[in-house]
Amino acid sequence: CSMSVRNGGQQVNGVDVDLSSDPYATNHPQVMPFWRAAEQGHFILPNCSRCERMHWYPRPFCPFCMGRRLEWKPSSGKGHVYSFTIVRKAETPYVLAYVQIDEGPFMMTNIDTDDVETVHIGQQVRVGFRKTDYGRTVPVFVPA
Repeated sequence: CSMSVRNGGQQVNGVDVDLSSDPYATNHPQVMPFWRAAEQGHFILPNCSRCERMHWYPRPFCPFCMGRRLEWKPSSGKGHVYSFTIVRKAETPYVLAYVQIDEGPFMMTNIDTDDVETVHIGQQVRVGFRKTDYGRTVPVFVPA
């Protein structure tokens, strides 16, 4: 798996991916703004206009107040490791984690680190981006 990581806000080689050929992105159109923003190095989350809370995973209504006026807003991209496991059966061990983002939502993600043994609960992390073998840019988190 290609693992080039970049920090939010910076493009890599100025290349955009055609998300219309990505089966995951096209089968989940409600998440397309998220993938487009990730391609540009931006981390955005759905925000409810009614209760002003961010949430993850995108859905057509707010999971807190059931409001239907949602918009995508920038997130700080900062958070902490809530829970994690080290996947050792892979060719190269990696960390799968739940990160609680400072704005409140929890996100299942990878912690991108050279030493998986240093990851711990409560560790401060920030968003980074990884280009996958499929061409899509995905958010990952790196130690802050």
